[in-house]
Amino acid sequence: MPAKKYRWYEMPAEQVTDTFSRKVIVGMNEMFCWLELKQGCVVPEHAHENEQISHVLKGRLLFVVDGETIEIGPGESLLIHPNAPHSAEVLSDETVHDYDTFSPPRADWVDGLDDYLKK
Repeated sequence: MPAKKYRWYEMPAEQVTDTFSRKVIVGMNEMFCWLELKQGCVVPEHAHENEQISHVLKGRLLFVVDGETIEIGPGESLLIHPNAPHSAEVLSDETVHDYDTFSPPRADWVDGLDDYLKK
């Protein structure tokens, strides 16, 4: 099949924690994810072989990438290179809506082996 259409509003969200949910589209070479992060959400420091681009639609996120603190908000994106240790935290009182892209796809997310998120 050369193409497949997705409707975010029809896709069920996976509730990873009480403050983190996601919807995931997995292609052959990349993964595109819709994330909803509520106030108090902290993604602990981790690293992965995948290149990552995070793009905030609503709210503010504070990233620490390889020791550097970077804040992004609506209309801003952050490129994280493969194997860079990083963490993220919701800064705003409002729920953050974010798109993340990974290349190659995150096998740990696909296989449910992302226990670092569920602590």
